[in-house]
Order: sequence, then structure tokens, then C-alpha cells
Amino acid sequence: MPAVVKTVLAQLRNTWRGLTSMRTALVLLFLLALAALPGALIPQRSLNQREVDRYFEEYPSLAPILDKAGMFEVFSSVWFASIYVLLFISLIGCLVPRCAEYFKQLRAKPVRTPRNLARMPHHETAELHSSVDEVMTSARRRLRGWRIHEQEEADGGRSLSAERGYLREAGNLVFHFALVGLLISVAGGKILGYEGNVIVMADGSSFCNSGTYNFDSFRAGLSVDGTDLSPFCVKVDDFEADYLPTGQAENYRASVQYQSGEDLENDVWRPYELEVNSPLRTAGDRVYLLGNGYAPRFSVTWPDGQQRSGLVQWQPMDQMTMLSQGATKFDPPGVTDAEQRRQNQLAVTGLFAPTANMDGSLLSSRFPAPNDPRVAVDVLRGDLGLDSGRGQSIFSVDQRMIEQDRLNRVARENLRIGEEIRLDDGTTVRFDGLERWVNLQVSHDPFQPWVLGFAVAVIFGIGASLTIKRRRVWVRAVPVTPGAGDGDLARTVVEVGGLARTDQAGYGEEFTRVARDLLEPGPDDSTDTPAAMSGRGRNS
Repeated sequence: MPAVVKTVLAQLRNTWRGLTSMRTALVLLFLLALAALPGALIPQRSLNQREVDRYFEEYPSLAPILDKAGMFEVFSSVWFASIYVLLFISLIGCLVPRCAEYFKQLRAKPVRTPRNLARMPHHETAELHSSVDEVMTSARRRLRGWRIHEQEEADGGRSLSAERGYLREAGNLVFHFALVGLLISVAGGKILGYEGNVIVMADGSSFCNSGTYNFDSFRAGLSVDGTDLSPFCVKVDDFEADYLPTGQAENYRASVQYQSGEDLENDVWRPYELEVNSPLRTAGDRVYLLGNGYAPRFSVTWPDGQQRSGLVQWQPMDQMTMLSQGATKFDPPGVTDAEQRRQNQLAVTGLFAPTANMDGSLLSSRFPAPNDPRVAVDVLRGDLGLDSGRGQSIFSVDQRMIEQDRLNRVARENLRIGEEIRLDDGTTVRFDGLERWVNLQVSHDPFQPWVLGFAVAVIFGIGASLTIKRRRVWVRAVPVTPGAGDGDLARTVVEVGGLARTDQAGYGEEFTRVARDLLEPGPDDSTDTPAAMSGRGRNS
């Protein structure tokens, strides 16, 4: 074989050994955690494109550099995937040889009894009035459950090797393989799963998981295009919340109905009480109750008697008091001319307080329940920018329209339910009431059962590797030549040695118990005779 080929093969072999070492796996695991930090500190396109756009506006010089480095798409970047794949290769390449070595250990016999047991960390010896066979029988009975191997000694004695704690390495292997399975399951969930959020009015309104267009926000997995979602529908009939006297929410629950599978074809609705920690599971998806809020209802009556009603969710600004802000927008009825319609659009913007607290004319809220609902509104008239083609928030108006004097405030007032504002052209805006809305999250992750299973395996594996300890015990029995006056009574010198394969506090106590049981004089022995006590060793 040419020298160049040998050099290349040696380099590849050394690289593979370095990659599949446990030290490399730990380094890669640390790098993976380090690489995930930008995903938590920098806004990600897959989660919030608006925050990414804002970041570009606030840091126009830094943002393009970060974008080229993939910092706004960390978890789908090439460098993050490279660390992920290298970690898999390292862990699997490290674990497979360890499995082979472990199975080899299971088939092998315990190591032979050392020649000098006195050098063991734990050692005791005694002379018993028992035969070698009786000592060995007693040792086998006491060490039942240990892996045992007996052998003959050169001086006519016999020895026994015992070892236990093999499940420690099994637990270690289970932990690492479960960790690999957990990482693969999480990655599979990101590839095949999806997650969407939608706001639904708690007045009998419904939502169907039939396409991405039904969601307010949608985060798709790498292989999900949104055309093959799990079909089901949810109808929100009512929402209730319990609050502590401090205003802190104690419990949320929404009375919903749902249909999936054959119920969709038969138009059958099934009731369910949806709570924060009790998601609805149907069609392989999970529906979570994430939040709630209020939607003020306004009615606008134009001078010609035509009326429009608007019900749009407003955004909570304070979860403790549910003080909310928003904008309810109206197009004038019966106007076909586009320019005239744009000049006469209306927006009711401002604050909503479920339990009003007035400081002069300044409105705030002191409690989240709708005990005394009021609104502090500005009525704007003009071009709302709805026909510009630019997306805008449902919770606010386009500020550029105000800056360009294309949208102007024509009235400001605080209103209770049933009160109204009359504009300069005779148009009236009335606060009619409110509805509750809920924020639902739909999650689809076919790997969730696998994640749970591997997580449980991780816990059991690391628990076994931390609690189970490898330890060894050796017993040597050597017959003593009978002396004058001994008659036919057999005498045997028994040595017991012990070694903990891993650091374990308390093995000394376990060894002491084993040695005491093995070296305890039998009923025919006299504990007071020098023969029974001679040679009693140490236990260190």
C-alpha cells in the first residue's frame, strides 16, 4: 500500500476516533447549547417577522451582518444543523463500541481472585472450624444474586469471585441512547410539526383547522406547506375567569364544542371544557387555551340612518387589570366612489377598562373582571390606509395617515355601555357592550409521544447510573492441617476481600455485613478460643 494512502487512512482513523470520543461529544453538546443562545436573544423570522423588521430599523448597520450569518434563522441555519449532525455522529459512534464492550463484559466471568487479598481496600480474615465445602456453600448462599465464579487454588483451597452492579453501565447506555432519541424526536417535531395561533370570539364563533389562512400567526415545520393540516373545527360558546381579590387570575376555562373525523361529515359537535392545563386533543393535534381579552362592540349610525356594528378584539396592556387598547374600523355604507370612501372612513381607538378607575378624565382599570366597563375613545375620520396594500395591525391605525393629515381626530369621549358620541356631521358612535375572546394555539407534533418516552428513559437511565454501583467480593478458603488435640474437627482459614469499582460511600458498611456473615463462627465453633479468633484482619 502506498505511503500516501497509509497516511490518509491513518488521518481518517484518528479523526474518527477523536470525533467519537465522549470528550468530543460533550464539547459538541456545549457548542449546541451555545449556538442556541442567539435564537433566544435575537428575534427569529419563523416566530415573529415583525420583530425582525423592527430590529433592522433600530440597527441598520448590524442587522445585515447578522442576517448573513443566519442569526435571524438560527435553528434552520447550516452551521447549527452541522453541530447537530456532528453531535449525533459523535454520540452514536461513541455508544456503539460501548455496547459491544458491555455485552462482552456480561458474557465474561468475574475476574479471578487476586493472589494477595490483603492488598484490597477492604479485607478481613478468620479461622473457622468448618470445611472448605461448608465455607463455599455458605458463601454462595450469602452472595445469591451476585455473578459468581469459583476456582481451585494451588494449595488445595478454593476461591470464589463475585461481582454485581452491571446494570450501572446499562443505565448509562440507556441514558445516552435516550438522549440521542430525544434529540432526534425534537428535530423530527420541528420538521413535521406546525403551530398556529388564532383569536376566537367566545360568542359561538368557530374556527376550523383547514388552512393557514384561518390562523392569525402560523409557524410551519420544514416539510409542512399548510395544505394538509389535520381537519377539525372548534366552536367557543363561552369563557369564564376566576380572579383573586388582588386581580390575579386563578383559573381560565372556555366552554367549547369540537368535531373531527366522522363528526365533520355528520355535523356532530362534542362538548369540552378547555382550560389552561387541560388542552383539547383531537385529530392528532392539541388545542391550548393561552389567553383572553375583551372586544368592545360599537355601533355607528350615519346621518342617512344607515348603521354598522363593529366587534374587534382589543389588546390587553396589563394582565392584572386587563386594561386594553385597540381600534375598531368602519367603511361608510353606500359609497361607491373609492376616493370619497377613503375620505370618510372611521376608526374608534383608545382604551378599554373592564372595571373603570377615573382620575379626572383619565381612564384606567383597577380589576380585570367586567364590573364597570368603560372606554376612553378617539374617533378618527379620513383615510385609514386600508386600500394601500400594506398590512396593518388590527389593534391600531396607520400612524403615517395621521402624520400626513389624511386621518384626523374629530371627537374624544369617555363612554359607559349605552352612551354615544355625536360627530359634527350628525354621525353617532355608541358603545353597545363587550364580548370575551380567547387565544387558541393549535400544535401538531407527531413525535410528542416519543419525546415523552425518551425523556422518561433519560430519567431512569441516569437514575440507574447514579444509584447502582459496581463492586466485587472475593472469598478464599484454605484448609488448615489438623494439629494435636483437634481430632477430626476441620479448620479453614477464610479470607474476604472487597473492591468498589466506582466511588461509593457506604460500600465499607456493605462489605462489613458480608464479611461478618461469612466469617461468623458456626454453632460448633467457640468464639472464645484462640483458634477461632486468630488472624482476624482489618476492614478498611
